[in-house]
Amino acid sequence: MTQQYTFSMIKPDATKRNLTGSINSYLEKAGLKIVAQKMIILTKSQAEIFYSEHQNRPFFRSLIDSITSGAVMLQVLKGEDAILKNRQIMGATNPDDAESNTIRKDFAESIEANSIHGSDNIDSAKREISFFFAQCDIVE
Repeated sequence: MTQQYTFSMIKPDATKRNLTGSINSYLEKAGLKIVAQKMIILTKSQAEIFYSEHQNRPFFRSLIDSITSGAVMLQVLKGEDAILKNRQIMGATNPDDAESNTIRKDFAESIEANSIHGSDNIDSAKREISFFFAQCDIVE
């Protein structure tokens, strides 16, 4: 096991319901440390760049509308095998398929309003973290 950084975004459906503290509790109980955090409202342009790998998929426009509909909590997480651990505690993208006691099973409203986004590999973690955070924003 190695110390890793990963990116997490608590989505508008969860921030609107004031769930950031509850979701952070799941992350911290899983052994992840929040080393950077800020709340913003994404612009359409930021969202389109951030989700550019999905631009040719039929759900792209809906995804952009959803992620820009309210505030998001952007976070850098650190921990042993943080990417995998974060993916496990988030649960399956479809909350109906997510295991019990995962963030999406417990908080998501739908596949699209699934409360949280997390990096799926080392390269995406690096790209997503650097998209929103400067190195000086990360506190050890």
